Amino acid sequence: MRWSPHVTVSTVIEDNNRFLMVEEQVEGQIVWNQPAGHLEVDESLIDAARRETLEETGHDVTIDSLLGIYQSKAGTKNDTYLRVCFIGTALGFNPDLPLDTGIIRACWLTRAEIEEKRADMRSPTVISVIDDYINGVHYPLSLIHTRLT
Repeated sequence: MRWSPHVTVSTVIEDNNRFLMVEEQVEGQIVWNQPAGHLEVDESLIDAARRETLEETGHDVTIDSLLGIYQSKAGTKNDTYLRVCFIGTALGFNPDLPLDTGIIRACWLTRAEIEEKRADMRSPTVISVIDDYINGVHYPLSLIHTRLT
C-alpha cells in the first residue's frame, strides 16, 4: 500500500486587523478555519488557494506571498497533512455566490475573537498561521516552482 499525505492550501486574508474565517460543519461538528481545501489534479498551489477562498467565502483574492508549509497529523486515521498557507488580499466580494458544501458562513474576526473560539478550531494550525502572519513571517512566491506539463 502506498502512503501519501493530504496536500491542502489555506489563505490568511487580513483587513483592518480582522481575518477572513469560515465556520463549517465537518463530520457533524461546527468548526472554524481559514479558507482552505485540497489541491486538485493539474492545479497549481496558488490557483488552489485562490479557488478555495472564492468557493468558501465569496471573496476574490490575490495571493501575495507564502506564509509557510505546515505538517500535521489529524483524524482518527492518523492522516498526515501538508498545509501550504498563503497570504492574500481581498479584491472583491460576491454575496450571491453559493458557498461550498459544509460552509455555514464566512466572516471577519479579530485575533481576540479567534482566540475565544480556540476550542472550536478545525486544527491547532489555524491559530499558528495567524500568529505567524502577525509576527511578520512571509516568503516570496518565487519559492514555489510549478511545472504541470
